[in-house]
Amino acid sequence: MSRPPVKRAHSMRKPVSRTPPWVVPAAVVAGIALVIATFLIIRWYTTPLAQPPLAEDPTQRVVATITSLPASEFDAVGTGSARNTIKAVTGTPLTGPGGRPEVFYYGAEFCPYCAAERWPLIIALSRFGTFSGLKTTTSSSSDVYPNTPTFTFHGATYTSQYIDFVAVETSDREGKPLESPTAAQQAIVSKYDTSGSIPFLDFGNRYVISGATYQVDVLSGMSWQALANALQVPDSSQAKAILGSANLITAAICKLTADQPASVCSSPSIQAIEKTLG
Repeated sequence: MSRPPVKRAHSMRKPVSRTPPWVVPAAVVAGIALVIATFLIIRWYTTPLAQPPLAEDPTQRVVATITSLPASEFDAVGTGSARNTIKAVTGTPLTGPGGRPEVFYYGAEFCPYCAAERWPLIIALSRFGTFSGLKTTTSSSSDVYPNTPTFTFHGATYTSQYIDFVAVETSDREGKPLESPTAAQQAIVSKYDTSGSIPFLDFGNRYVISGATYQVDVLSGMSWQALANALQVPDSSQAKAILGSANLITAAICKLTADQPASVCSSPSIQAIEKTLG
């Protein structure tokens, strides 16, 4: 006799996996961590190391400051405390290597009066063009106004579409020979600098200046940066002396360039000075 089939009871539990429940999430996390670590390692090897910023050249910082003064400050100063020692002369028009009207400087590094005059000369010339290669120096330590802070034109270059600038620094700050004038340059000095004073400036054989145009003692005991900062204050004694002299030099140059550029030469202060030059 056959028996009825036996019914198997269904389990009331979900089959238990032999893999622990934490294994899969942990594997995912480990995989992500591996990807991140790999990315960081690759980036570390392929990214250039950051370089420290280059130190700013203090000379260029000073030059940039004194050659970017606003026109409003020049007008506010006018001639300031500068002495108008510009003298009109006659002669064959002086042109420079580029065929433009020439501004000729003759001086020496040891000379404290040259040291003083370079400040307004650089400022004025920078209104018409651009210097490169200017270096700081001081006048002689054994002359009057010892160690006057200044620059040197030795080794510097100047570019402009309006004028040519030619400089001769005859001696270094120790009085040793540095540069020699040409025969033509020496003839200019002999003809127009009858007092034998330096610095000597010739503006196209139309105007000349012998000596500094302001009192050198306003520079005494000051650093280059301190002077540059003082020039940003129109009421300072340094601004009145140096920017006043720069305006005088600017006016003489404007007479050579037929008042070009107009942005410089048409200012009220420059036009007023031009009327006094003849």
